[in-house]
Amino acid sequence: MAKNQEESILTVTNPACLIDGTDTEFRHLINGLLPFAARLLSIRDGFGTLIGLTGIQYSLLIAVAHLSHDDVVTVNRLADHLHLSGAFVTVETGKLKKLGVIDKRSDPDDKRKMRLTITSAGSKLLKELAARQQHINDVLFEGVTRTEFKALCSVVDRLVTNGDRATLDLAHLIARQDSR
Repeated sequence: MAKNQEESILTVTNPACLIDGTDTEFRHLINGLLPFAARLLSIRDGFGTLIGLTGIQYSLLIAVAHLSHDDVVTVNRLADHLHLSGAFVTVETGKLKKLGVIDKRSDPDDKRKMRLTITSAGSKLLKELAARQQHINDVLFEGVTRTEFKALCSVVDRLVTNGDRATLDLAHLIARQDSR
């Protein structure tokens, strides 16, 4: 296939993602986001390791700590916040309870719901991690301007929601192909 023909096959048709009629910048973005996502997961796992937890346990613990500043934290609220299944969060928060870093109690208004709170041991772990966490996060976002950071924050929730929908669409395409 000639070079011109290869360039005309687009991987996206959304006009906002096409620059000068090509998907070159889109591909550049995707090819940058993939290793960045892998590095974020590695950093999360490292934060967990530093305090004796797995990466996902660290994410759950810090999310409980942050969400509890605003309101009551339930398993479902935590699952929604982290885009995880309620069943998975139930299992993992059970492990965190056994480790003594969170507490789980029935909601007094609705016994079907479990309220999650961070224990003093959990708070202590996060306080011990804070300085190292700050350093790593500062390195991670070094050179990012406030304007760029705000733009990134404003689009990330939309991208996650779109990602959920795109994943479902792809699963349907794969299922249809497999059924042939």
